[in-house]
Amino acid sequence: IPRRQLSENHPVFLRSYPHPTCRQHAPTLAIFTSMSILVTGAAGFIGAATAQALLDDGHDVVGLDNVNDYYETSLKEARLINLASSERFRFERANLADGAAMKRIFRDGAFARVAHLGAQAGVRYSIDQPLSYVESNLLGTAHVLEGCRNHGVEHLVYASTSSVYGLHTDLPYSTTASASHPMSFYSATKRSTELMAHSYSHLFRLPTTGLRFFTVYGPWGRPDMALFKFTRAIIEGTPIQVYNQGKHSRDFTYIDDVVRAVVAALARPAVPDPEFNPARPSEDSSSAPWRIYNVGCGEPVPLMRYLELIEQNVGRKAVIEMLPAQPGDVADTFAEVSGLVRDIGVQPKVTVEEGIARFVEWFREYYGI
Repeated sequence: IPRRQLSENHPVFLRSYPHPTCRQHAPTLAIFTSMSILVTGAAGFIGAATAQALLDDGHDVVGLDNVNDYYETSLKEARLINLASSERFRFERANLADGAAMKRIFRDGAFARVAHLGAQAGVRYSIDQPLSYVESNLLGTAHVLEGCRNHGVEHLVYASTSSVYGLHTDLPYSTTASASHPMSFYSATKRSTELMAHSYSHLFRLPTTGLRFFTVYGPWGRPDMALFKFTRAIIEGTPIQVYNQGKHSRDFTYIDDVVRAVVAALARPAVPDPEFNPARPSEDSSSAPWRIYNVGCGEPVPLMRYLELIEQNVGRKAVIEMLPAQPGDVADTFAEVSGLVRDIGVQPKVTVEEGIARFVEWFREYYGI
């Protein structure tokens, strides 16, 4: 992938470098009138895929990202190069915590909707670098909320996480359940963004929708996630570190299903819940235009089964090093997605068997293996 500097403040129109994509698997997402949309975290896994889907549907997209080095920047730059092949795409290299830059971007953008997918991710990294989460997730989200409030944005859709359920063990995780006992600082900041969004929905009637993502995976994914690390280690013949002695299960959610949920949510601004009872307030709706949904496959998969599928697609057995559970990790996740299906009209479709096969095929082509 060619390494080249992208403009900080100007549109980029770069020729797309030939590489495999999974776009042929993506469903048609043209469900609302063409408009200008801001996508934060546009160099990231979910942000880049969402921006591409919106461009394919004919929208004008401004992508915002600081392209930090949390993981290999060459992968982020490759995603941006792919997006920049569209004349409808404009890139802004900026930090969410930079208040002056955020004011300028919102002032100049005239955005109808915002997909706020930029954040500092990672449970374990938040143990060592908590202040980076304050800067990106809390201050950055405050700047996004202020931009939406002051510039007439019709709907803000933002990324939350299944990690907010924390110590809660009643499966499947329901959005009506409490999310008040986070196990990591990362999840605490993401839960905080949900509450921050509610205050803006209540005070300023800004429609906001939070999407709690469950272990997103697929082509162009994050190198710090299990699928990427396991595939690379198996191919290289290096040991895989499996935590909690492999006794985890996860609701793995394929990227196409996540993108479909984000785009569909953008098209359906949150509305007040007419049945909201302030004497017994619900956890996922409000008298304000504020909603919370789980975005998961709705079918937890044991981690060892996940690893077995990677082995089958790579064609080689893994060298496994079993380790204790890591601080901040939950044992199991399982999404209850009836609200997403009912209100947003999205039903997850891609099985883990199909999703892993697509990823391993992409991985081999991307890295020339």
